[in-house]
Amino acid sequence: MKRPNFLVVVADDLGFSDLGAFGGEIETPHLDALAMKGLRFTDFHTAAACSPTRAMLLTGTDHHIAGLGTLDEVASRTQRGKPG
Repeated sequence: MKRPNFLVVVADDLGFSDLGAFGGEIETPHLDALAMKGLRFTDFHTAAACSPTRAMLLTGTDHHIAGLGTLDEVASRTQRGKPG
């Protein structure tokens, strides 16, 4: 069995329609080429910060359910050790 070959791009401060492949006006030829040759998923929602977003991407669930409600370095004393 051949292992799957995939690339996931998560970009900071980039809107869904910013890329040309999704109808944007910005020229992004290399990203457009990648998008046009593969599958384009359109129903992933990011969190307000990078770590919770990565947790959602890796687990396929909400970041609170994955156990990472906020960035560890900014969590208050009352948030530490609590679920989500």
